[in-house]
Amino acid sequence: MAAVASDASGMPITPVNVPRTGAPANPTLAVLQARFGEAIVRTEVVWGESTVYVSADALHDIVRWLHDEPSERYDYLVDVTAVEYRDADRPIEVVWHLRALAHRRFLRLKVELPKRGLLVVPSITDVYTGADWLERECFDMFGVRFEGHPDLRRILMWESYREGFPLRKDFPLRGRFSRAEQLKQALAADPEARYSMEELSIAEAFDSLPEDMKARLAERSAHGEMQEGL
Repeated sequence: MAAVASDASGMPITPVNVPRTGAPANPTLAVLQARFGEAIVRTEVVWGESTVYVSADALHDIVRWLHDEPSERYDYLVDVTAVEYRDADRPIEVVWHLRALAHRRFLRLKVELPKRGLLVVPSITDVYTGADWLERECFDMFGVRFEGHPDLRRILMWESYREGFPLRKDFPLRGRFSRAEQLKQALAADPEARYSMEELSIAEAFDSLPEDMKARLAERSAHGEMQEGL
């Protein structure tokens, strides 16, 4: 968007009647094209949202510049995710959602990776601390590796999970293994090896609760409500 929509008092408002195509582009698009040249593969504006397709090699430099450049200041990383289409020849898209809060701008970055190639992109954890868990989730669900991530391991599935990546299109709805094998693997997971018993203990968590909440829980337990919720 070239300018933020505002009311008579100057307060920002949600745009209405935005066309599917032809809406003004985020001014950052033109700046990126001028600065990074061929690293900007293409751009598009759909429903008023601007998307920039960039080369994987330049991704980190582009994100760093968007974050540090005073005229841009994309200081909030909203999400890191991926999109896989049913078309076998269409590449997987790794997606970053960025916001420049001071300028009230939203920008979507994408890198396209061939399905049959290496799914590797640079990590941006050194730019946005919040990218840590977001990149781990994308790795866990799609198998995208973030080169340079300090601790790239599964975050939703257990570390010994061997069925693949649940959000890929070739993943069976019921999983690759039988239910019995899935249960066996889940029970074999050893959370104590990664987390302390203090972190896992409900009793320890209860002791840290505020006194009024402890009293409410004790009253519910006395009436049998806690057991019902287990």
